[in-house]
Amino acid sequence: MCAAAVAWLLGAAPATAQTMDERLERGDQVVRSLNNGRPQPTLERMRQEFPFLAEATQGYALGDVWSRPGLDGRTRQLAAVAVFAAMGETALMKVHAGYALNIGVPEEQLKEIIYMVTVPAGFPRAIAASQALADLFVERRGAGSGQPR
Repeated sequence: MCAAAVAWLLGAAPATAQTMDERLERGDQVVRSLNNGRPQPTLERMRQEFPFLAEATQGYALGDVWSRPGLDGRTRQLAAVAVFAAMGETALMKVHAGYALNIGVPEEQLKEIIYMVTVPAGFPRAIAASQALADLFVERRGAGSGQPR
């Protein structure tokens, strides 16, 4: 067991590389399923300056966690919007709200999520989230195509 852990940490186990490739592929599939078949711009920018962080995000957050069975995409996106809004992470909330719109969540339901944020996180965070969400709606309406931005 210890030798396997050391081999894994050192990258010496060939199965680990294949497993990482599989995780990265699942992560890419998750992103593309949410982003109308395209890569995620924030992740691609991160890949340029912070490749380890981009790989960890794609492999673990998307490939391992986001691709788990048990929740449908709609539920995952609504949960992500609520959590990021409550944390005050409006940039990430906006990304996930865009994904939610891409998979058919109506604007009104996203607004309801923001109203719910007032209870656990307070009005300042809900107001900041509402402004980011309103910006997203304007961007999408301006684009006229409903494509992610």
